[in-house]
Amino acid sequence: MALFDEGTTIVPAPRRRLSRRTTVGVWALTVALFALLALTVLPTSFVIQRPGPVFNTLGSVQNSDGDEVPLISVDGAQTYPTAGALDLLTVQVVGSRERTPSWFELALAWFDPSKAVLPVDQVFPAGQTTEQRNQESAVMMVDSQKEATAAALTELGYDVKPMVRVYSLTDDSAAQGVLQEGDVIRAANGTPITDTPALREIINAGDGAPVDLTVERDGQTLDVTITPQASTADGETVWLIGVSTMHDYDFPIQVTIQLDNVGGPSAGMMFALGIIDTLTAGELNGGERVAGTGTIDAAGTVGPIGGIRQKMFGAVDAGDTWFLAPADNCDEVVGHIPDGLRVFKVSTLDDALGVLSAIRDGGDLGALPTCS
Repeated sequence: MALFDEGTTIVPAPRRRLSRRTTVGVWALTVALFALLALTVLPTSFVIQRPGPVFNTLGSVQNSDGDEVPLISVDGAQTYPTAGALDLLTVQVVGSRERTPSWFELALAWFDPSKAVLPVDQVFPAGQTTEQRNQESAVMMVDSQKEATAAALTELGYDVKPMVRVYSLTDDSAAQGVLQEGDVIRAANGTPITDTPALREIINAGDGAPVDLTVERDGQTLDVTITPQASTADGETVWLIGVSTMHDYDFPIQVTIQLDNVGGPSAGMMFALGIIDTLTAGELNGGERVAGTGTIDAAGTVGPIGGIRQKMFGAVDAGDTWFLAPADNCDEVVGHIPDGLRVFKVSTLDDALGVLSAIRDGGDLGALPTCS
């Protein structure tokens, strides 16, 4: 029995042509896939800021050895129990000059209100390596801890004595072999020195002439002479002795702040509040969860910081209800406050203490300054 007719020619059915709509769709999908691939691999010139870890200045943290230690500890004075939180906030940067986020990552961040897309030059200045930025950030953190301690102790009536300490020397420093890290500069050309601007003014007034410094090192007083080197800044000649200095103090009690892998000056105000709460009876915040940010100096002036929008989202994620914002950051706060957070503006340490007092004592919060 034949299964088919050998004389029959089988003609394939004609292929159906794709409709115009289908063809356009295929090409659109192909272009989209190539675009997605390009967005993934092409280099960018931006980085992403997002909320970072939150630390309670009244709580504990892990030190470099992995041990749990108080974030703020005090020796030489009575301390008191605390409750609730006085949270300091951080911002994480995704990307660096060496590795920037992809266009795809930037697109996702652009539509996330808790993140910000910034030009890489705004975060990593041209000519500055990531290592140099981290070192500079670490110096600012140490400075902020000193200023916060000075502000807090001054508020509590302690006498603090300011001084200028050598933090580091540049590679081609005019002070090589003369000054050392840790030296305290007590006077320049016979004038007592208590801050870096005064030292800088005396050095530049000499127009390159040698400057005589009185230095304290390991309990001994030394007289040294350094010839400054010329440098150009904004088209003007300035004279440098090639050292980085930090504002230091002779404190009557020892305050230790332990916070590893966090840099910058923006935690200053919250450090100061944490120190005051630790050294005073009762609960400064009424046991509530309060977050805040802002630089601070020894006089108690609160200054602006970066990444405040990301920090407000970080506060909400940490469960904070109240937020202390520097007055100079109000233009970035208005219209961007996350749900569940009440923000008050502060210009001084006394302003921040006033807000905490109202929260603690059930005061008229509506009468406090806010960003508007």
